[in-house]
Order: sequence, then C-alpha cells, then structure tokens
Amino acid sequence: MIRIALAIVAAAALAFVPDAAAAKARARAVAKDWSKSFSVTPEGGFRMGNPKAKIELVEYGSLTCSHCRHFAETALKPLVAKYVRTGKASYEYRSFVLNGIDLAATLVARCGGPARFFPIADELFAKQPLWLGKITDAESEKLNALPEDQMMLGVAKAAGLIPIAAAHGIPAAKAETCLKSETAADELSKMAQAAADRGVEGTPTFFVNGKQVPAHDWATLEPFLKDAGS
Repeated sequence: MIRIALAIVAAAALAFVPDAAAAKARARAVAKDWSKSFSVTPEGGFRMGNPKAKIELVEYGSLTCSHCRHFAETALKPLVAKYVRTGKASYEYRSFVLNGIDLAATLVARCGGPARFFPIADELFAKQPLWLGKITDAESEKLNALPEDQMMLGVAKAAGLIPIAAAHGIPAAKAETCLKSETAADELSKMAQAAADRGVEGTPTFFVNGKQVPAHDWATLEPFLKDAGS
C-alpha cells in the first residue's frame, strides 16, 4: 500500500509540473515591460510598445512645438506607466516637420532608430527653449547663406544638437551623416505630406485606433484611450 501511495504522489507531482511551468510563463508575460520594445512602422513612425496592443495611439508632433513639449513633459509618464508598459497600448510618434530647425533636430533624433529616438526627443523637449534660443536672427542669416547640403549640419551645430545625440550613443560622425542624408529628409517630407492628406494641420495631433481625436493634452486624451480599451 505504501508503494502504491508513493506512486500516486509521484504521478501527481509530475502532472503538476506543466501547470507550474504554464503559470510561470503567464507571470513572465504579464510582467513584460513593453515600454522597452521599439519598432519602425510602415508609415515611417517610431513605435514604443506592444505592436498588437488593443489601443493604438499615434501622435503627429514637432520637436519645435511648445504644445508638443507640454505633452511630452506632462503626459508621457502616465501614458507609458498605465498603458504602454502593460501592453494595453502602443505609442507611435510620427514627425510632422514644421521648419528648417525642426528638420535638423528631427534628423538628429531619428539617427539612432526608435530605441534612441524617444530618450533624445525627451531631452530635446526638456531643453527646447535653450537650443531654439541659440538660433537668433543673426545666426539664421549666416545659416541661410550656407550651401544647401551644409545647412542642416550648420543648424545642428549652432543649436548644440550634436552633443545631445552623442550623450545618447550617437557619435558625432554618424549624426553629421544623418544631417546630410537626402533620403532621410525625403522620408520626413513624405511623412508630412501623408499627415496632411489625413487632415493633420498642426501639432500635436492624435489618432486613436486610426481615428483623429480632439485632444491636445493628457486630460483630453486619456478618455479616448479608456474608451478604446473598454
């Protein structure tokens, strides 16, 4: 009888192993930090989060836009903590370049791909008044006199953008190459045109699950995220 009992216990233990493994797998899936997952979308945007998330948030933004700066400083933390990190939502940033300074800043920020873009963009928004303030009227005249293929590099140097990129792992030589890239500039131009075709007229403009929503900050945007996730 003792041997039979031991055999039953052993069989029960073996039967429990798959359940335990499955539980661990589920725990790992729940614990995954989706805010560390980055990708490039077919539209050329940079996405953070679960590409199969139920909620898809797209922002059309500009690095020289003060309202975009306000959103970055006040909304990104709760957005990432409550929605992106947990896998409920993905957040995609599509550049809507507004001017020459914006173009230079965007070329630098995108130079290292999506994983480096978001922290660089965060710093550029945080320091926006400082680097924008370096491009004075007198400086603009000097920059406009440069050959076209040197202009973006000149803007980046004058604004102090290259050291910011270097602090996030983008060597100066690579940043300069990105600033001179006609292909990269053309991609941004096409992205802006595609945005205009969707009705985007300014920044920031938000789309939730493909639909433009009348939001401009966290207070007005989150209700649309909640509705999309319900």
